[in-house]
Amino acid sequence: MSDEDLRAELLRLQQENAALKQGAAKGISMKVSEKGGLSIYGLGRFPVTLYKEQWTRLLDMSDEIRTFLVANDAQLKTK
Repeated sequence: MSDEDLRAELLRLQQENAALKQGAAKGISMKVSEKGGLSIYGLGRFPVTLYKEQWTRLLDMSDEIRTFLVANDAQLKTK
């Protein structure tokens, strides 16, 4: 590879890296995993992946979870 080819490739990779970082900063995204679960990206370092039934059970508990968060606010940390 010539110097110009290497510079062009470096520029392309830098732009691709910047685009990936910007996409990560946008917020939360969803994707169906290889095994058929729903993966939520953007909450932490790793995605949260659960199957449909697990998401349904968790979402059905949303009021209880919110109540628990309020009741235990002093013990819970924020990031």
